[in-house]
Amino acid sequence: MIALVMYGVLPVAHGAMSGLSSISPAILEIARGIGMNRWQILYRVELPLAAPVILAGVRTSVVINIGTAAIASTVGAKTLGLPIIVGLSGFNTAYVIQGALLVALLAIVADQLFDLLSQRWTPQSGSALHGGGSA
Repeated sequence: MIALVMYGVLPVAHGAMSGLSSISPAILEIARGIGMNRWQILYRVELPLAAPVILAGVRTSVVINIGTAAIASTVGAKTLGLPIIVGLSGFNTAYVIQGALLVALLAIVADQLFDLLSQRWTPQSGSALHGGGSA
């Protein structure tokens, strides 16, 4: 578990740094102008604006860690990758396919759940909702 957490930190940290650095300085200046302190700016302005990018990093980390956790069966861990390892060692293609399908299905479901969460957190512009364009 410790190795998976450490392996998953980089995409999350990269997403957080990218999201926070992409915020316009004008927005931060406006927040300071209305009297927000540094913590209020972080929690009320920066984190909500950076949330979609941070969530994308978490999404990437989770999907990568699902595949990496399956490989942990090579060192004796009981994971969804166990049928793959047993199938490879016994030349049983059915076990390999069964394990691969389970791991792939879990990764796809996790990715789709994060996609739904991302759609919920990402603000939609009014023009995009109504077909957009100018007259």
